[in-house]
Amino acid sequence: MFVVIASDCTPGVIIKAAQALKDGHLVAFPTETVYGLGADARNEKAVNRIYSVKGRPQNHPLIVHISSVDQISNWGVEIPEYAMKLARSFWPGPITLIVKRGEFAEDFITGGQDNVGLRVPSHPIALALIEEFEGIGGSGIAAPSANRFGAVSPTSADDVKEDLRDYLAYSDLILDDGPSSIGVESTIVDCTKNEPMILRPGAVTVEMIESCIFRVISPYVEKNEVRAAGSFTSHYSPSAKVLLGKLTQAGDGFLAMSHIPTPKGAIRLASPTNIEQYAQILYGTFRSGDRQGLQRIVVVPPEGAGLAVAIRDRLKKAAG
Repeated sequence: MFVVIASDCTPGVIIKAAQALKDGHLVAFPTETVYGLGADARNEKAVNRIYSVKGRPQNHPLIVHISSVDQISNWGVEIPEYAMKLARSFWPGPITLIVKRGEFAEDFITGGQDNVGLRVPSHPIALALIEEFEGIGGSGIAAPSANRFGAVSPTSADDVKEDLRDYLAYSDLILDDGPSSIGVESTIVDCTKNEPMILRPGAVTVEMIESCIFRVISPYVEKNEVRAAGSFTSHYSPSAKVLLGKLTQAGDGFLAMSHIPTPKGAIRLASPTNIEQYAQILYGTFRSGDRQGLQRIVVVPPEGAGLAVAIRDRLKKAAG
């Protein structure tokens, strides 16, 4: 299928993309975390196309991207003060807040749950698109990662095209603004209870959240009654088998921090020098291994707190 990639995201292209969303089409766009596959969050037919293109289970909720904290009341109700404090502190940015759903959040967005995930991305193209869309009567863009469900998230427009070109229509668009700067998905915080709970770690860390709301919280809850993006035990997986901290065999791909030597016979895929770089190259490294036809990728997970927690979460799920 021929899919248009707009590599020059001029104001005119943003206007065209916003109108495409309003007309019920899909637009893949860059964010600071990964590339998202967007649809009008109030158009059930358009949102259902996201599920179809991705092969995503219908009961798996979508995150709604809005332009500012001022829009939160359209989508959420009974929002606790700590959630508003998080929104004011970290939006725009790589954090998704799950709140009790309001008037605009229908079942086809929430997966039938009584809550909805909201985010204001900080990427300038994403923000410009959302603002333009809201300016022509839209109310929010539903946007999971722009890849087939359960597979490696895309951090470039080429990744999106590689994954979805056989599923997107000619009327859909892919906006290209280079690689994502963070490289792993947003932190997801459940804000539906008296105390916040992290459902998916990301670049906004538990330490940052605690500093913001002046209380100690549970660092990461894997099992929770709230369904959220990326909550399956197997996710973010390349075709190659991902093995964590195992001995390598000849011909295995190998990913580790730069100070860790390459085992004999292994194929070095990447050598990040810090945690931020590890996150940025993680998914691209998995894709590189698949392009080389590797059967196994052995990974040495990074140690420590902060963003390293998010990387270990993605690695654990990639290993299934």
